Amino acid sequence: MALMPAFSAFAQPVDGGHARVDLISEREVATPGETVWFGLSFQMDDEWHIYWKNAGDAGIPPAAFWDEDIGVDEGAIGEIDWPLPELIPVVEGEIMDYGYSDRVVLPFPVEMPQSSDGPVRLSATIDYLICKDICIPESVDVSTALEIGESQQPDRENAERIAEALSQVPPLFEGETRLTPDGEAWVLSAAGGELAGLSGNARFFPDTHDIIHAADQPATFGENGLTLELTPGRGEPPEALSGVIRVATGSDPPVAVRISASRGDVIAGTSGVSSSAGSASAGASGDAASGGAGGPGLNFFILIGSALLGGLILNLMPCVLPVLSIKAIGMVQAAASGERSELRKHGIWYTAGVLLSFAATGLVFIALRAAGQFVSLGFQLQYPSVVAALALVMVLIGLWLLGVFNLGTSMQNVGSGLAAKQGSAGAFFTGVLAAVVGAPCVGPFLVGALGAVMNEPWPIVMLVFLTLGFGLALPFLVLSFVPGLHSALPKPGLWMERLKQAFAFPMFLTAAWLVTVLGNHPAAGATAFGAVILAFGVWLLSVAGGRLRAGVMTLGAVLAVLGIVWPVSAGLQDAPKEGTMTSYASLQPEPWSPERVDELVSQGRGVFVDFTASWCATCQVNKRTTLTKPEVLEAMADANVSFLIADFTRPDEQISDELKRRGSPGVPMYLLYGPGESEPEVLPTLLSPSMMKQKLAAF
Repeated sequence: MALMPAFSAFAQPVDGGHARVDLISEREVATPGETVWFGLSFQMDDEWHIYWKNAGDAGIPPAAFWDEDIGVDEGAIGEIDWPLPELIPVVEGEIMDYGYSDRVVLPFPVEMPQSSDGPVRLSATIDYLICKDICIPESVDVSTALEIGESQQPDRENAERIAEALSQVPPLFEGETRLTPDGEAWVLSAAGGELAGLSGNARFFPDTHDIIHAADQPATFGENGLTLELTPGRGEPPEALSGVIRVATGSDPPVAVRISASRGDVIAGTSGVSSSAGSASAGASGDAASGGAGGPGLNFFILIGSALLGGLILNLMPCVLPVLSIKAIGMVQAAASGERSELRKHGIWYTAGVLLSFAATGLVFIALRAAGQFVSLGFQLQYPSVVAALALVMVLIGLWLLGVFNLGTSMQNVGSGLAAKQGSAGAFFTGVLAAVVGAPCVGPFLVGALGAVMNEPWPIVMLVFLTLGFGLALPFLVLSFVPGLHSALPKPGLWMERLKQAFAFPMFLTAAWLVTVLGNHPAAGATAFGAVILAFGVWLLSVAGGRLRAGVMTLGAVLAVLGIVWPVSAGLQDAPKEGTMTSYASLQPEPWSPERVDELVSQGRGVFVDFTASWCATCQVNKRTTLTKPEVLEAMADANVSFLIADFTRPDEQISDELKRRGSPGVPMYLLYGPGESEPEVLPTLLSPSMMKQKLAAF
């Protein structure tokens, strides 16, 4: 028992990857019934940051999931008192986050039990999102323990750290605040208290997403306070707007207060001298001047670096691997010719195909955005005719791999002029195909980069899409040009023909998956039967000979065309409104709508919303690993949480608006509303049963 304080004092932080996390306490020995302050201590790598209670346009605040066997009563652990955050401008004027860099302690109170047979041990799993040029979810298990005794014994070092963190928590404002609609803006006025007579760099950090975080906040100062002009997000002003007002006056630290402004007229004496310090960039400069990290100064390069990394990752995605197998065979054949120029042509033409496909996708993205539509990477799979065409292309490639017909270079004529031309065309086509089928597989790795580019000027959008494509093509391009690397490729032989035939079956599986994406759309059946007709037509073309050659070839061509035209035209028909609903039939989910959320929230119920699509690979992984697990569904039922599904398999303007409002570049997105709470928590894009159960157990 006497060793327990020493254990607590010398507990080591846990390395989560880019941050060292510790659970610290202001006491080594506490008295029964005493309220003791604890803290979650984060020490981050250089230029990495975590998030405030309201992360801003993108991000997730840290969350603690307490073990069931901790030594205090349920409800004894209080909420975090959040220190003043920094501004983190991810994309200048477009995306603004709020968070912490370097070091921070997040303090919270815990009421000790009135009696204890031994030390009180607290243990929890801490989940947090940490970001630099990319965002990475990390999780650590932390614990600490302290003795219950007759007198207090402080942990002096940790007590000082917690006290310093509490001193950075903005106090409740003692003056008066108002929120006043003024045309297309809201005016936030604050008078008296700590803000009277101040001037300097003013900024408002909202608790909710009612305002546009990245917009400038022009400030004026009067003899009795200040006003801030806020840009509303959407909808009517709330009855009360809460958050933190910070004024950097040049002294250290800045003046910060917590306010809750009710609707009313602008308070007299709060305006007079204007200040440009309400801009997002000026606010970030104020943070840096006072010791905060501010925002990254190389946002453009961060975007490009994220896009390049995402393109490289795309090579590992299950959608792309079958297509890359075709490219690998072509590289082996080209290397066998002994001509470096042949190998380089493969790399150049493959890269050209990838870049052209991504450029076309970027142009469509820009055109749809200009028309006022919400678009995301992989949006092309919302259109059944595109999905049907892709499925048929996969069938054709599978037939070629099986040897039903010849496409491109054969083993015997590698190096001849005709084969070289065919090989270049094949490499180009492979690049186009890899880009098209890879688009919906980006997953959670590029959420930040895709969200950042949503509203950028068109040249930036195009550059990001082209960089994505270059990242996808880069491994094969390097293999084509770096001397000596091609010698590592295996020699062609019978094994290659067998491997080529084996690769046909992943292509058929990809085609089958694309048919499932069509769901109950009329194009689904048309594509399945069309694939058989197409295969029969191609086979007739390959075996046509003798006196009936012309007739057989004509019939084969007609059937091949019919096998393509029928499914694609069927894809242009309207689909019945169902989507992914049957996947969760055991919980009887409902279709999502803002009105239904408001209705359930007004009834005091919790709400979980799954923004999903049948073509979204990450969505399907989460569905199979988490959202259809009996223990998760039971936890939802026990917590009285309604399950709503926002199916984005087909274009939906209402879903697009909600994704845009939440700063999400696409699906998946998961919202969890607490019982009766109007503002949801945005969950990570990768779910797990343990996380879902812990979230739901808190209701």
